Amino acid sequence: MFAKHTARFATLAAAALLAACQPDAQSQQNAASDTHHAATVYNVGMNANFAPFEFTDSAGNVHGFDVDLMNAIAKAGDLNIRYKNQPWDGLFASLKSKDNDILISGITITDERRQTMAFSRPYFEVKQVVLVSDGQNIQSVNDLTKLDKIAVSTGTTGDYAAQKLFGATSPKVARFENLPLTIKALETGGAQAMISDSAVVGNYVKNNSKQNFTVIDVPDFPVEEYGIALRPEDTELLAKIDDALQKVRDSGEYEAISKKYFAH
Repeated sequence: MFAKHTARFATLAAAALLAACQPDAQSQQNAASDTHHAATVYNVGMNANFAPFEFTDSAGNVHGFDVDLMNAIAKAGDLNIRYKNQPWDGLFASLKSKDNDILISGITITDERRQTMAFSRPYFEVKQVVLVSDGQNIQSVNDLTKLDKIAVSTGTTGDYAAQKLFGATSPKVARFENLPLTIKALETGGAQAMISDSAVVGNYVKNNSKQNFTVIDVPDFPVEEYGIALRPEDTELLAKIDDALQKVRDSGEYEAISKKYFAH
């Protein structure tokens, strides 16, 4: 009799232990939800040396038009994101390596870039302009050929514009790693002009009124459009971003963000 009770107790204890080791349906659902939640955190890459689109504060936090817009898109599209600030020259490769899932960094949509990246619908229009030191008379791209040095940021559409004018290896073109270094070359006299995006140049001039620089709107340069870049195969994510971008526009939030950074 004692043996029977002992066996029964052991069986019940084993069953209780097994039940304790197996999560209930709600626990399994929560665990699956947590795994899914972790899987949907997207790395957003940018080079935060391109004010007012992206820049850093003294603590290294990223700010700017692109940051505010991407935050609004993430909220409207129910996307979890985190930002990664890195050098421009490795930004596009970070998509292929999957270090980043999304890029938003004042990236102009071009046919060449479309060969390796997918782009969202355009979210901003700019064109290349020329910022010149005092006394330089630049009315067309031909006038640029008279200057000794034209500064550009490496790998940007300003760089591409200079290459079309002078050739990829021309000594007239001085290339720099980022926008602040490019502007510094103009400030110190290392170059007589620089080519960059109109909104960025306009922001610099607005905040540096003591500098004797002039912005030249050259008719030869076409209008460009910025887009959010992703891997070509991430079609579902691209559709979510496009849909969320439209919601941000329709709600009036896009206009509010734009007014925060640009004069209208």
